[in-house]
Amino acid sequence: MLKLLLLFTFIINLNAIEKLEPKNTFITTGDVQDIKIKNNLLYAATSNGTVEIYNINTKEKEKTIKIPNIKDFMGDLIASKIYSIDLIKNKILIVAQGMKGYRNIYIYENNNLKKIIDINKKFYVQKAYFVDNDKIIFALLSNQIALYNINTKKLKYLIQISASSFSDFIISEDKNELATTDESGIVRKLNIKNGKVIKQFKALNLDKVYQLDYKNNTIITAGQDRKASIYTPQSSYKLDFDFLLYSCALSSDAKLGAIAFNEKNDVLIFNTYTKEYLYNLTGQDATVTKILFKTNKEIFISSDSNKINHFYFKGVKK
Repeated sequence: MLKLLLLFTFIINLNAIEKLEPKNTFITTGDVQDIKIKNNLLYAATSNGTVEIYNINTKEKEKTIKIPNIKDFMGDLIASKIYSIDLIKNKILIVAQGMKGYRNIYIYENNNLKKIIDINKKFYVQKAYFVDNDKIIFALLSNQIALYNINTKKLKYLIQISASSFSDFIISEDKNELATTDESGIVRKLNIKNGKVIKQFKALNLDKVYQLDYKNNTIITAGQDRKASIYTPQSSYKLDFDFLLYSCALSSDAKLGAIAFNEKNDVLIFNTYTKEYLYNLTGQDATVTKILFKTNKEIFISSDSNKINHFYFKGVKK
């Protein structure tokens, strides 16, 4: 009876919030796996083996970076799917599909594409970030985290987080800590410098967490158990939905949360302090892959399609 009441209340809340359609849509050459923003430029990593750079103001594509094709198990040339990208100064860090399922890691700088880790390492890298100009940190599907020195070409550490398979990780904006999660639903914070666990949170998700975000000392998760968990320094709580949650995000100040919450791939914007539902962002054609706040009034959403939707809204309601 209580579950039915909560579901009824949830439906009423959703019907009461404002529905918004995208103001702009960027069309890429492949399904979008990751997006980043810097200096009013939108960077999109695609399954077509490209990083495509768009000017947010003019809506024009400024550049396409193409990763070399690879051979599949039949010996045919195929596009090298790009799994993640990151930015620092004038560099782009690219994790791309390699031969036999292994991954290559590239750095693009000054119109030059350089491979810094190849398939000979036999790494199943899922995601990577710049720590500084000389170091990167990446996660393997085996749920290991590695800190790698680009100049010396050596690992500072390679640590096993748990026996569970990896789901997602993200580094803090000051690049001192990271938050990571896996199929167990447990969220951990690690010190990037030494790889040690700072804190393990009591799991609010009871199944695999698909994605998380970490901003302003706050963590949000999107889980297979249809729950979004929010961990703050003061308290933690969860929000229940009626569909699998594949993607989530926080604004830079963590006042706003975003969750891809239903079978239509709509994204809910809510106030993380009051838990008030604010906006329903519609128009995604496929499963959401990344939600990215540019400001507290502007957001970008990519999905397993060639579209990136750009929304404006009024921000936190008073």
